[in-house]
Amino acid sequence: MSTAGGSLYLIPNTLDFGTAAEANPIDDVLPASVIRTAARLTHWVAENAKTTRAFLKRVDAVVPLARPLQSLAIVELPRPPKGSSTLPAPDLATLLAPALQGHDLGLISEAGLPAVADPGAALVQAAHAAGIKVIALAGPSSLVLALAASGLNGQSFAFVGYLPVDPSARGARIRELEALSRRASQTQLMIETPYRNEALLGALLAHLQPGTRLSVSCGLTLPDGFTRTDSVQGWKSRPIALPNNVPVVFSLLAG
Repeated sequence: MSTAGGSLYLIPNTLDFGTAAEANPIDDVLPASVIRTAARLTHWVAENAKTTRAFLKRVDAVVPLARPLQSLAIVELPRPPKGSSTLPAPDLATLLAPALQGHDLGLISEAGLPAVADPGAALVQAAHAAGIKVIALAGPSSLVLALAASGLNGQSFAFVGYLPVDPSARGARIRELEALSRRASQTQLMIETPYRNEALLGALLAHLQPGTRLSVSCGLTLPDGFTRTDSVQGWKSRPIALPNNVPVVFSLLAG
């Protein structure tokens, strides 16, 4: 049970950050209840204050903000030290101060659901420890959407993040993930920086076995977004080019 007056709201973002579709109405993707909640919040923790202001401008176009944008308190979430998955305790205490003082607080990620493959998870953990009520709101998650659209095993899956950039290490990691997928019948999901989409697709096709199923979800929720699932052999027979400026989720399942 919450012992604090304010709650921590996990506010889903759109998946179109940095794309041409960013100008589309925000209510094409986010539920009305999420937009109304975002409009009333006056305290925020964000990965990036600038992009959060851009998000709130889009919210304001649908539901007027409770206060002028420039008067909102937006604090950036510190990145964990390299090689660490946790944030320094003093930073977390400072970030949660508004909720402890009775204000509702919003947490927003650069894209998708906060705290899912996202450094905001540490803040959520700290909120629970402090007795702050955590409320997750419905919205798009590229990982879950990609898994659902892939037709691969949705009963057992893992998100493995980014693969190594070094070609040799990347190839070894791909073969390792394929072997794990085969042993556990588990779908493996991964992402890449958009300008390296083609490089990762090429590496997957080079190192995976012909019968392994590979799914590519590109630009999810965008007007031209798509998901294609095929065997590695099928991908090689019918190749496609991936954009270098749109997020892609890659999923594989070995037979």
